[in-house]
Amino acid sequence: MTETIISLVSILTGIIGAVLIGLLKPKWSFGLTGNIIVGVFASIFMIKSFGRLGFSPNYIITNQQVNYILLLVNLSSSLFAGMLGLLLAFKIKQKLPDS
Repeated sequence: MTETIISLVSILTGIIGAVLIGLLKPKWSFGLTGNIIVGVFASIFMIKSFGRLGFSPNYIITNQQVNYILLLVNLSSSLFAGMLGLLLAFKIKQKLPDS
């Protein structure tokens, strides 16, 4: 149960990262809904891909104790993934021909 909550908070942190970059750089924004979608997918991709390095929710909770350093690494990397995901989506949009 606790691992699920950590995953949901991590996804929420990715959403916050994408929305913040959208507010700070309006040129990169896809609107609130687009930024939320990018934040969700970027943070889930980060959790699934890089979580095996040791900061996935399973490693954060061991023996019913929380490793706060790993939790901080997880949340900060999800925030960064949301920001980076929005930048990547903007770069892909620039490469597409206008229709």
